Amino acid sequence: MSRRVIGFHYTLTDKAGTVIDSSVGDEPLVFLENSHQIIPGLEKVLVLLSVGDKRKIEVKAADAYGEINPEMIIKVKRTQFPPGANLQIGDQFQVNEDAHSPVFTVTELGADEISVDGNHPMAGKDLFFDVELTTVRNATEEEIAHGHAHGAHGHGHH
Repeated sequence: MSRRVIGFHYTLTDKAGTVIDSSVGDEPLVFLENSHQIIPGLEKVLVLLSVGDKRKIEVKAADAYGEINPEMIIKVKRTQFPPGANLQIGDQFQVNEDAHSPVFTVTELGADEISVDGNHPMAGKDLFFDVELTTVRNATEEEIAHGHAHGAHGHGHH
């Protein structure tokens, strides 16, 4: 089965209709089918559409960034941070250089302890997309080998 490169414009909103992100006025988002580049619940619908199709797609949290995992919300001793660190609620950091390590967000600052949350900021949230499919083409052998699209026109980046 050949894999495809799919391009689309989107506007992402939350349940209240507040815009979180949008590609409108910019280049369409382009991804390689079955490469885990976009959330599964969105890809599942996009692969069924044709160029020019417009849809409103609701993606439940479980098919987006997952449910909130309470084990990823932890308290750490302030002494585990560099001395004199000027921490603020909302600060984000990774504990090591591994690209797959979770990003932690500071959620509470105490005198001796700091609460951090390793869940994705969109975890536990249903997402609402307004999409328009702009391109569909067969992926090149190079894109398949690299595991990602090289742009709407097949331009490489290496």
